[in-house]
Amino acid sequence: MNIFLLQVQNAVDTLSKAVTTPVTPKEMHLIDLLFKGGWIMLPLLLLSVATVFVFVERWMAIQKATKTDDNFMNIIRDNILSGNVIAARNFAKNTNNPVGRIIDKGLQRIGKPIDSIENSMENVAQLEMYKLERNVNILAVISKVAPIFGFVGTLVGLMQLFFNINATGEYELSTIAGGIYTKLITSITGLVIGLIAYLLHNILHTQVEKALNKMEASAADFLDVLQEPTR
Repeated sequence: MNIFLLQVQNAVDTLSKAVTTPVTPKEMHLIDLLFKGGWIMLPLLLLSVATVFVFVERWMAIQKATKTDDNFMNIIRDNILSGNVIAARNFAKNTNNPVGRIIDKGLQRIGKPIDSIENSMENVAQLEMYKLERNVNILAVISKVAPIFGFVGTLVGLMQLFFNINATGEYELSTIAGGIYTKLITSITGLVIGLIAYLLHNILHTQVEKALNKMEASAADFLDVLQEPTR
C-alpha cells in the first residue's frame, strides 16, 4: 500500500512539474529560415543580387552624368559672344556629360535657324535620356516578379506539406504549424525584395528626372545666348 501511494505521489509530482515548468520556445534564426525556404530561394537570391547591382551601377552612372561645372554655361556664353565658337566647342567636347554633348550639337548648328538648332539638341537629349534610363526598368520588373516567386514557393511548399500529411497520416498541430511558417518565408522574402526594388526604381527615376531638367535648362540658356546679340 505504501509503495502504491509513493508511486501515485511521484506521478503527481511529475505532472505538477510538467504543468508549472514553462515551455521555452525555440529561437528562430533568419539564416535557418532562409535555408528552409527551399529551391525557390535561389532565384530570389539572384533577383536580390540583380537589384543591388543595377541600382549601384545606374546610380554611379547618373551621378557622373549630372556632374557639371557651375560656370559651364557662363564660359560657353562668353566664348559665343566673343565670336570664339571653336573654343566653345572644344570646351563642350571636353565636358564629358549629357549637357556638354547637347551644347556641342547646338554649337555645330550655329548659323542655321533656331528651330533647326533646337530640334538637333532635342534629338541628342532624347539619346542621352535613353542612356540614363538604360536598365532602370529592370528594377520595376523585379518589384513585380519577386513577390510572385515568393508566393509560388509558398504554394509549392504547402502542397508538399499537405501531400506528406495525406501520405503519412501525421497531422499533429506542431508539424503543420512548423511546415507552414517555414514555407511562408519565401513569400516574405519575395515581398521584401519587391519592395526594395520598387523604392530603388523610384529613386533612380527621380535622379533621371533631375538630369532631364538640367539638360532642358542648359539648352534653354544656350538658345537665349544665340539670340542675345540680336536683341
